[in-house]
Amino acid sequence: MPLSLAQMRRNYTLGGLHEEQAPDDPLLMFGQWLEQARQTESPPVEANSMHLATVDAEGQPHCRVLLLKGVSQEGFTFFGNYQSAKGQELAVNPRAAMTFFWPGLERQVRVEGRVVRLAAQLSDAYFDSRPLASRLGAWASPQSRPLADREELQALLAQTIRRFVDEPLRRPEHWGGYCLEPERLEFWQGRADRLHDRLDYRRQNGQWRRQRLAP
Repeated sequence: MPLSLAQMRRNYTLGGLHEEQAPDDPLLMFGQWLEQARQTESPPVEANSMHLATVDAEGQPHCRVLLLKGVSQEGFTFFGNYQSAKGQELAVNPRAAMTFFWPGLERQVRVEGRVVRLAAQLSDAYFDSRPLASRLGAWASPQSRPLADREELQALLAQTIRRFVDEPLRRPEHWGGYCLEPERLEFWQGRADRLHDRLDYRRQNGQWRRQRLAP
C-alpha cells in the first residue's frame, strides 16, 4: 500500500529572522546558531551533524551524514578516508554542499563552496586526539569497498590490532581532513504557514553580500 506523507507537517512558530539581527559575517552567525543548537536540542543530538553532498565524475550527486569537526574564518572542517567514495568524488570535483538541520530550533543552514585538504600536520593532530578504537578503525576499514560479510571487517580489525602492537599508530596517508571554504551560506528560520525566513550570504570580491530570499 502506498505510504502517504502529505499530512505529516508542523507549523513553525518559534521565531523570526530579521536583517537587523543578523551580523555582516555569516560565520559569526553560524557559530551562534551552532552553540544554541548544542545547548537546546532535545532529546540530546549531535548538533554538529550535517549532510554532505558531493558529485562524482558522471555528474551523479551523493549525500551522507557526517560530523563537523571545526569552523573558522577559513571554513568548515571534517575528516575521512581519501580513498572512500566521497574522497574520490572530491578528488575529481572539489566542490560540495553541507546542510545542518536543528528541528528543536526550527532552523536550517546551507553551506556551499570549494573543498581543499587540510595540511598534514593538522590531520596528524586530529588523528592523534581520537580514541584508540577510532584510530584502529581508520586503518582497518577499506571504506566504501565491498565486503563479503561482517566477519571480514572484524578480521581486518584483528589484523590491524596485531600490526600495531609493536608499531606506532600514526595517521595513515589515506586518511585526513578537509576544509570547505564557504562561498555561500543560507540561514533558514521556520515561520508559520510556510512563509519561512531565508537570509542568503554570498562572497563577492572577498566581501559577504546578504539578501533575503522568498520562502
